[in-house]
Amino acid sequence: MDGNMSAAGLSVLLQNGALDPLELARTTFEKIAGYPDQAVFTGLLEERGLLEAGAASKRLHAGRSLGLLDGIPVAWKDLFDTAGSVTTAGSAVFSGNPPAARDASVVSNVAGAGMVSIGRTNMSEFAFSGLGISPHYGTPHNPAAKDTPRLPGGSSSGSAVAVAAGLVPVAIGTDTGGSVRIPAAFNGIVGYKATRGRYAMDGVYPLSKSLDSLGPLCRTVQDAVWIDAALRGRTAPDVARGDLGNLKLVVPEKIVFDEAEAAVVEAFEAAITRLERKGVRVRRRAFPIFAELFEVMARHGALVTAEAYVLHRERLQGSDAGRMDRRVVARTRLGETIGMADYIAILEARQRMIATLAEQLEPGELLAHPTLPHVAPPIAPLIEDDDLFFKTNAKTLRNTLIGNFLDGCGISIPCGTGDAGMPVGFLLSGQRNEDAVLLSAALAAETVIRGEA
Repeated sequence: MDGNMSAAGLSVLLQNGALDPLELARTTFEKIAGYPDQAVFTGLLEERGLLEAGAASKRLHAGRSLGLLDGIPVAWKDLFDTAGSVTTAGSAVFSGNPPAARDASVVSNVAGAGMVSIGRTNMSEFAFSGLGISPHYGTPHNPAAKDTPRLPGGSSSGSAVAVAAGLVPVAIGTDTGGSVRIPAAFNGIVGYKATRGRYAMDGVYPLSKSLDSLGPLCRTVQDAVWIDAALRGRTAPDVARGDLGNLKLVVPEKIVFDEAEAAVVEAFEAAITRLERKGVRVRRRAFPIFAELFEVMARHGALVTAEAYVLHRERLQGSDAGRMDRRVVARTRLGETIGMADYIAILEARQRMIATLAEQLEPGELLAHPTLPHVAPPIAPLIEDDDLFFKTNAKTLRNTLIGNFLDGCGISIPCGTGDAGMPVGFLLSGQRNEDAVLLSAALAAETVIRGEA
């Protein structure tokens, strides 16, 4: 089996009997066991996975397929409850917790589509970093790097690496400030962050409930569309492929290009040129609310930090703080200075900015810009230098957190390579609940963005 095969590609083989789900599951576990980087997963679900794969095999041999995803392997970021295993949230603090009594709702939904749960993937502790470095379970290495160990991106680090390395075709992550789209861009795969609330969040350990969302990391937009349906408990996808001639994009002129690497801008602009040649309408304009967003954060604090502090306040005041990543502790403690007046001011500014963006975009228009201003940096300097870590983390999160703050949806698609031959991501973003519009456009534009058409 080709480790680079998409879920849709595997589906063809499974549905026509050329590949058996049980054989696929066993091969998947063997590949994970033999993969040199053992920091990708925090735990495997081998007993569960083989049982689910065996059930899928029986269904398919009997001609009773549950649908397109029956028998397809899937991995879960270690924030999702899977019955019988411990949800660590990437932290040593939770390693001794009792196993989850039941699956998270989205885990149940995906199982209902016949997907086979393989394991739990590594992550930044408590999902509070865009870099993916973990002092507890090891830092997964970006498989695209050929020169030196480079960042996987966070916080869904293991999920992205598991897909990029060909260990699983699909992994599910969460995204509070970019934690699906960042690792997707760094690793050269597709990452779709749905609008907050599109999927049930019960059984998913939170970071910031005002911002938390989730979505799949996978090989193609087609895969993302199928998995989106399964996560919502749908038996089939309901997203239509769009028409490039009707696609309208707006490229923001400021903020998202600040301090961007020249090769990143070049790869993005080449993709824009290809789209324009196919009839896509592209206009450019400044969005002052982007700058205002960061001014609000500087004046009142970050929304994610305020809510993360409330969530972890008691933990930070006790002995558990000494068992946490010191950088997560430092960043979370910043929330102590964010008072109620600041918190309300942030929420009021957020609602005003969401409304302003809606006024500044025409119906059906999507934002387009580089997912990140840089390719994945080397890991070693960031472990050694706290100041460099925090500066790089802020820069890495900058472009993507805009979409979370404005409560929208987004999908990162590979568009070329930058320095050291590392992947560059092209981010398409829609407004709140425009997921169907976004996915439709992404289906139409993917091959052009990739430079394949």
